Amino acid sequence: MNTILKVLKYQAKDALRSRWLIAYALFFMLITDGLLRFSGDPMKAQLSLVSVVLFLVPLVSIVFGTVYLYNAREFIELLLAQPVNRRQMYGGLYLGLTLPLALAFTVGLGLPFVLRGADATFSGSLGALLLAGVALTCVFTAIASLIAVRCEDRLRGLGAAIGVWMLLTVVYDGVVLFILAVFSNRPLEHATLGLMMANPIDIARIALLLRFDGAAMMGYTGAVFLRFFGNAQGVIVSAIALVLWVYAPVALGMRAFLRKDF
Repeated sequence: MNTILKVLKYQAKDALRSRWLIAYALFFMLITDGLLRFSGDPMKAQLSLVSVVLFLVPLVSIVFGTVYLYNAREFIELLLAQPVNRRQMYGGLYLGLTLPLALAFTVGLGLPFVLRGADATFSGSLGALLLAGVALTCVFTAIASLIAVRCEDRLRGLGAAIGVWMLLTVVYDGVVLFILAVFSNRPLEHATLGLMMANPIDIARIALLLRFDGAAMMGYTGAVFLRFFGNAQGVIVSAIALVLWVYAPVALGMRAFLRKDF
C-alpha cells in the first residue's frame, strides 16, 4: 500500500501539471457554460452534454493515458530497479493516471453548474452524468494501461488506442444495427443485451438515458434493456457492467505487467 501511495502521489502531481489535462478541463468548462447560457435550461444542457461526454471522455482517456505511460517508461524502469511490489506499482500507476483525468472532467463539467446554482431538481441527473464520465475514464485508462504494457512500439500502441476508441464509438453501433437488420426475423432480445454489454459506451449511454427518461432516444437496444430490467434495476445492472469493464482490463494489464521483462 505504501508503494501505491508513493507512485500515485508522483503520478498525480505530474499529470496535473500537464497542459493537455488543463485544456481538457477548460474545454468542458467552456462548453458547459455555453450550453447553460444558450439553452436557458439546465436539464437541456445536461442532455446535450451526454453526447459530448460519451464521445470525448473515452477518446481523451485512452489517448492521453497511452501517450503518458509511454512517456513515463523510463520512470517505470527506474522504479522497477528498486525492491518494489509490481502489483502495488501497477495499481499506483493506474490510479495516478485515472484520478487526475477524472478530477479534470468533474471540475470542468460540474463547476459551471455549481457557479450557476445547481438545485435539487436536476442535481441527481447531473450526478449521473458525472458518474458516467468518471466510469468511462476508469474504463478507458484501464484499456490504455493494458495497451501500453502489451505494445512495445509507441506508434503501434497509439494506433491500437485510437482503433479501440473508433471501434467502440463509431464502428460498433453500425455492426450491431447490421446484425439486427440481417436477423430481424429472429428473436434477438438476449443477443442484443449481450451486444450492449460488450461496449462500455453503450452501457453508459443507456444508463444515462434511463436516468434522463429519454426512452425515445434509446433505440432498439435501449428498449430491450428497459423491458428486461426497468429503470431502477437497469441503472444498477449498468453500474455493475461498468465495474466489470474496469476490472477486466486492469486485471489483464496487471498480469501482463507482472510478466513483462522491462
